[in-house]
Amino acid sequence: MTKTRFLEIRHRTEEICKSLKPEDVSLQPVEFVSPPKWHLAHTTWFFEQFVLSEYKKNYEVFHEKFAYYFNSYYNNVGDKVLRTNRGLMTRPTLKQVLDYRNYVNEQMSEFLSADISTEIENVIEIGLQHEQQHQELLFYDIKYIFGHQPSFPTLDYNITLKPENQSQEFIKIDEGLYDIGHKGEDFCWDNELGRHKVYLNDFEISNRLVTNSEYMEFIEAEGYKDFNLWHAEGWDWVQNHNIEAPMYWHKVNGKWMHYTLQGFKAIEDELPVNHITFYEAFAYAQWKQMRLPTEFEWEVSSEHFKHGQLWEWTNSAYLPYPNYAKADGALGEYNGKFMVNQMVLRGGSVATSPQHCRPTYRNFFHAELRWQFSGIRLAK
Repeated sequence: MTKTRFLEIRHRTEEICKSLKPEDVSLQPVEFVSPPKWHLAHTTWFFEQFVLSEYKKNYEVFHEKFAYYFNSYYNNVGDKVLRTNRGLMTRPTLKQVLDYRNYVNEQMSEFLSADISTEIENVIEIGLQHEQQHQELLFYDIKYIFGHQPSFPTLDYNITLKPENQSQEFIKIDEGLYDIGHKGEDFCWDNELGRHKVYLNDFEISNRLVTNSEYMEFIEAEGYKDFNLWHAEGWDWVQNHNIEAPMYWHKVNGKWMHYTLQGFKAIEDELPVNHITFYEAFAYAQWKQMRLPTEFEWEVSSEHFKHGQLWEWTNSAYLPYPNYAKADGALGEYNGKFMVNQMVLRGGSVATSPQHCRPTYRNFFHAELRWQFSGIRLAK
């Protein structure tokens, strides 16, 4: 574990927030969006709580209340502000949060100057991987905050998709027994472990993601009005929220526009369709008389196509692998307790840290969420 790597990852979080003003950082427009200031503080609390307070001799916490303010869901370590109330905290101020980051960075730098055990290194590594996850969440949350403002502000972010302009082909995978799950000694999350065999029938999977122009055809064919294409729960979601298009799409003078981190722009036909719920991905696949791949089909076939533009919905519920082992204590709450009512996404996105785009990485979200960078790959 090097001090340089630690500080580089910590600095990137602040770089992601460089376009923000103090007025921006406390906003929480909906429950699933966290204020940028909260991300800055929560990722700092993680190191204070699980490293410095546990292992650094005579460590003094920055502020006795910050553990309550900035804990997320770790019930083992005490009380916390409800998720829905994170946007009510104009105090602590942004300056206090940045002072908190500086304080913990200095303390961690000093701590990392001496030899540390493998056990402590592993905890710090989890903290850095956790911060990289929050860096991606920051992009989601910042885009949501600005994408729902009347002015559609232009921000200084170079997070862009590339055209999926190769002709569509379907890759054939033979039936058989395949190994699933992480192998090797490099870092992975506990939900990737329990490497095991699965039997797959013959299937075919697209070599590219569904594009905006292809999804427009679904809209124009009144796919959002045909209940036959949708799960019952998905149809209720469409009806209850008056859904007619992907998130951030707006029809202006007969032309589809959408909000991006570079401002309000015309939709480009060949870019992959983005900000899609599982419900929409499923309905589109039904309309095409195809389906979504399972997470196992996706993993087995992933070496045959490019991925990493958008997280790709699979038709697999988020469940533990065989012999899944949950860690003791607070860090055991990291993944295991979320293995219910969520669907798995694979592949990574343009906002994902490169090391997190491995084929075995299992992302997961509720079926109705779409503020994440999510798209569609078809199978049959």
